[in-house]
Amino acid sequence: MTLFDQLGKSPDSGKSRQLVTNSTKYGLSLGSYSAEFLELTDDGLAAVSDEASPARQLRARFRCAVANIDVFNKLYESYLNNRLPSQAVLIDKARELGVPEGDALECVETFIVNTKFIGVLRSVGGAERLLGVDAVIDDYLPKSGSSQRSGIVKSDVRAGSPAAAPPEAQHSDTDGAGYDDACFYISPIGDEHSEARRHADLFMGALVEPALSEFGLRLVRADQIGDAGMITGQIINHIVHSKLVIADLSFHNPNVFYELALRHAVRRPIVQISRLADRLPFDIGQIRTVVVDTTDIYSLVPQLDSLRAQIGAQIRAALEGAEVENPLSIFSPNFWSSMPRS
Repeated sequence: MTLFDQLGKSPDSGKSRQLVTNSTKYGLSLGSYSAEFLELTDDGLAAVSDEASPARQLRARFRCAVANIDVFNKLYESYLNNRLPSQAVLIDKARELGVPEGDALECVETFIVNTKFIGVLRSVGGAERLLGVDAVIDDYLPKSGSSQRSGIVKSDVRAGSPAAAPPEAQHSDTDGAGYDDACFYISPIGDEHSEARRHADLFMGALVEPALSEFGLRLVRADQIGDAGMITGQIINHIVHSKLVIADLSFHNPNVFYELALRHAVRRPIVQISRLADRLPFDIGQIRTVVVDTTDIYSLVPQLDSLRAQIGAQIRAALEGAEVENPLSIFSPNFWSSMPRS
């Protein structure tokens, strides 16, 4: 009664009883609404205590809001480190997990609210993604003894955290092993919050990843495996060995053209995309390119499905094609046979 008096609520109202019941089911507190006393669990105390470290608080909140709830935990594990699918897909998944038809929508809505509230559902790379708890602690939460990072949300998950780079990004070999399920995304990246970065995130999250999903390939972007704008050994390995490369030629970025030329030299599958505003140079303008008009959001949004389908069609054609044509193969077909051999 003291508690609800402080809350300004009636202890016997239906809403108050529901609060107690929900708190108990989430593992935040002990005691039913008919009990004389209520008490916080260890996780409940850590979840709300100002004295708990940010990392301990997040882990406690995660256990209460997601991990200890079977259907939420299975949804989370199903899409961990991936973009969050559409609500319809999540509802179908909830039904597969045994949620009754009439409860599936509310289940999915509550799952999204919970993961968003505790910070494991974040906008990364132009799409909403479910991140690992350790990745959130490493990349988003303030470090012990430091307040400078508090409240900062990065627009990309960087190398060094569990969600920073997919498994194939950790390979440093040069024989092609580990790249058979990789699609390397050559793209202008730019500084955080720059127009180029926002463009890259939008194209990756809204167009490229959805189009790629049916092919079983994992998308890798340069800033996931190294500093943006730097040509590293790992990046070159991805350019050379990945099963597919998708090149975004927008902004006429020099690094993009350099990396595209490397891919041409190994004559492996490429898909080109570009903004309508950027006129392509003659040499690569003859290669089929998916062109995206970004000048008007009101005309862009209705075309998203069509653009994804176009990119998907180009991916399929590139992967199925027996011959990979590019300016080298067209204008210098003897390039490879004339290469000096050591």
